[in-house]
Amino acid sequence: MNTETLRERAGSLPREPGVYQFLDGERVLYVGKAVDLRDRVRSYGDPRSERIRQMVDRAGEIDVAVTDTESQALLLEANLIKRHRPKYNVRLKDDKSYPLVALTDHEFPQIRITRDPESGSTVFGPYTDKGTVETVCKALREIYGVRGCSDHKFANRDRPCLDYDIGLCTAPCTGEIGRDAYLEDVESVERFFGGETGVVTDPLRRQMEQAASEQRFERAANLRDMLDAVERFRQSHDEAVSTASDQQRRTDVLGISLVGSEPTVAVLRAESGQLVDREQHTLAVPEDGGRLTIDLDGETDAGVVLGAFIPQYYAGTELPHRILCPERPVGEGLDEWLASAGVELGVPGAGREATLVDLAMKNARRRDSKRDGGAALADALGLDSVDRIEGFDVSHAHGRSVVGSNVAFLDGTPNKPDYRRKKLPEENDDYANMKTLLTWRAERAVEGRDDRPDPDLLLIDGGSGQLTAARDALSAVGWDRPVVALAKAEERVVTPDRTYDWGSDESKLQLLQRVRDEAHRFAVQYHETIRDEVSTPLDEIEGVGPETRKRLLGRFGSVDGVREASLDELSEIRGIGEQTATAIDRQLS
Repeated sequence: MNTETLRERAGSLPREPGVYQFLDGERVLYVGKAVDLRDRVRSYGDPRSERIRQMVDRAGEIDVAVTDTESQALLLEANLIKRHRPKYNVRLKDDKSYPLVALTDHEFPQIRITRDPESGSTVFGPYTDKGTVETVCKALREIYGVRGCSDHKFANRDRPCLDYDIGLCTAPCTGEIGRDAYLEDVESVERFFGGETGVVTDPLRRQMEQAASEQRFERAANLRDMLDAVERFRQSHDEAVSTASDQQRRTDVLGISLVGSEPTVAVLRAESGQLVDREQHTLAVPEDGGRLTIDLDGETDAGVVLGAFIPQYYAGTELPHRILCPERPVGEGLDEWLASAGVELGVPGAGREATLVDLAMKNARRRDSKRDGGAALADALGLDSVDRIEGFDVSHAHGRSVVGSNVAFLDGTPNKPDYRRKKLPEENDDYANMKTLLTWRAERAVEGRDDRPDPDLLLIDGGSGQLTAARDALSAVGWDRPVVALAKAEERVVTPDRTYDWGSDESKLQLLQRVRDEAHRFAVQYHETIRDEVSTPLDEIEGVGPETRKRLLGRFGSVDGVREASLDELSEIRGIGEQTATAIDRQLS
């Protein structure tokens, strides 16, 4: 696979966490996880080593599985590496590569963060952020006093250690707490890692409120930070688990997409409470690379499609203990067949099971997500692609404090490291200001003084006048880039050849609106900064401070505008009474 092909395929991937696989036919060459699949896969266009370059050259296809969280991606990556043993992964990762929380199998269990748990320990994880895990374990120890000391420290003590004095341990080593009471606290810790967040957040919240009421604000702030870390921990680590009480069972979760002429079914597989595999099948087409030929008799109902899919798919693979579906499969004898094979069939409506089905649905829809706003916009404008868009706007106050903004969007998302801004000559002419701004950008590009890549499209905040000024600037410098304008009043897209009046719900217009609005925000923000740095006659008026001056200039645009305002208009400004309004009028007259 060459670099151009790789980047093209990466451009259609979602900006979500997940796992990607480089494939050579049916053989898995490499497995990796990503917080942002599109950015991560795109980075392989510039291989970091000869080994990776060879892998990319050999790969013919890229397959991805979307997950809800980075933790789910981590677990799926580890399991896929174990299953496929890909040649180009540096080492075969397992759960010991990531932090785990272990409750040891002692008479008085110890809580540990480890990558290599002792035999017999109750283990939770793995986790992606060791710092957060450490904060959570400290919170658990503060609330429940579970020991963290080594066996050597625990044995043969005649008095409690410092952890007891600072409230991190209940000192079972010296009998300060009995074994039954201690094991109840350990059970509370297990319940937290099992999903009962309240066993930690509720006590922390009570302690925080008590510390605040006693004006121990530093302690309250520490407890608040600990509470935030605990809540983030539970939100971010939603393991892709089987929800059956017996987690040793295998659960398959099915998702379906009916968009287009070929229905798609995604299968997520969970074993022992962990997401271990993902498959995707396109139906009612000739068998070809993971596709199944299924006669649907023209039906496109989700239940009918699932009812036809399940018997054929499981004819060639082992049946799971449980199947979760978004809708009840429809098929004669299907329920009886599954029941006789000991397979439970569920259609969850809420809770964790429903979340897993939603994740399967998201993976099924991956086939339909390539035509996003960028692709639709490129088609409408007759461009090969619009992966990179740069937006431009000018802001000033009647020719004072004139500034220009230049924002960049990559694949529909703001790319803030590539934002630029520029002070412009003070001129009360929007067209001239836009021409100056575009001349500056074009000259830097042509002369090689701009380290950013050339954009696929330039977007001007304005109408035909601003567009003409921008095109004149590009022509004068010799920078050949497509350019369009988007005016706020009627939300019409103006090109050199015609004007488009797209519907407000069309993704291509919404993409341009996001770029235009961000360019405007960035310009106004810079203009306000520059304007506030300029000394004005308002600074000398008693009763007019920086905030009041900002409100005056924001309302009337300039000192001249304030001078022309009536006393009634001045008094409408928040913070200005009759006396201050009179002082402003007298000072500026």
